[in-house]
Amino acid sequence: MRALKNTVLAIAVLLVVTIGGFVALNWAPDRSVAALKARWAQPPSVFVSIDGMDVHLRDEGPRDDPMPILLIHGTSSNLHTWDGWAAGLAKTRRVVRMDLPGFGLTGPAPDGDYAPQRYSHFVVDVLDKLSINRAVLVGNSLGGSIAWLTAATRPDRVAKLILVDSGGYPMQAVSVPIGFRIARMPVLNHIADYILPRGVIESSLRNVYGDPSKVTPALVDQYFDMTLRAGNRHALAQRMAQGDFAPFADGIKTIKQPTLILWGGQDRLIPPANAAHFHADIANSQVIMFDHLGHVPQEEDPAATLAAALPFLSAAN
Repeated sequence: MRALKNTVLAIAVLLVVTIGGFVALNWAPDRSVAALKARWAQPPSVFVSIDGMDVHLRDEGPRDDPMPILLIHGTSSNLHTWDGWAAGLAKTRRVVRMDLPGFGLTGPAPDGDYAPQRYSHFVVDVLDKLSINRAVLVGNSLGGSIAWLTAATRPDRVAKLILVDSGGYPMQAVSVPIGFRIARMPVLNHIADYILPRGVIESSLRNVYGDPSKVTPALVDQYFDMTLRAGNRHALAQRMAQGDFAPFADGIKTIKQPTLILWGGQDRLIPPANAAHFHADIANSQVIMFDHLGHVPQEEDPAATLAAALPFLSAAN
């Protein structure tokens, strides 16, 4: 009996030590915006007061561009996902991009509202703040959902659309990144506010790339740092609970703006069949598929995706 008690005690001690070691190795407290600015908010980054938030924003290119381009990132991403596109476009076009509420250096919305309509209103408020009457909206994933919802509800503000692996229809994912799954689990998402293995971020990124070898340590650093921005982890759980655009999907059929649909053929989060669905529902649309890219093709191969978009952007209609 004493031997059994000693064995149980040894196992208990081992478990405590193992759990303690895991917590110690993966303890990840929030980081302040001030601590992150030096690396991730170098010029031309600015912080602009919009809707009670200091919004991290970049506004580049010629100010006399009659039709500016607004780039909108997806869930758990940030404005840096468009670095390649912005570098190519800003030589001749005015290009605006920002960290959405709940993400990047912008961080949580003061009222905790991450509903679809709120994000669409936020885009219009950004345009108003920058005195932009009409723009081309380009959105990836969540950003695509925000773009088409804005085009459907505020057609006066949207000249053209580019939807990049956009959300919108009921989700039928083949594979969901582990970070997204954790954010949807009531107990684990609270634990993740304090404990976050860097490997979770790396695994999530590799999951959404067509070629996981393109996920570099520097890219993981960026996403890891932005996830740790104070309040973002809690905001992600809130957005996951509020952010279903599917009830608004009927609005997609009302879109009249010229629309380019770009899609990664290896997207397992929002599979390529969704591209055909958008094409069928939007009368004035065209599709370009990138067979070897994943869910964030603009980030995975900015040169190829931008080259495909340039003729559409320069067309008169």
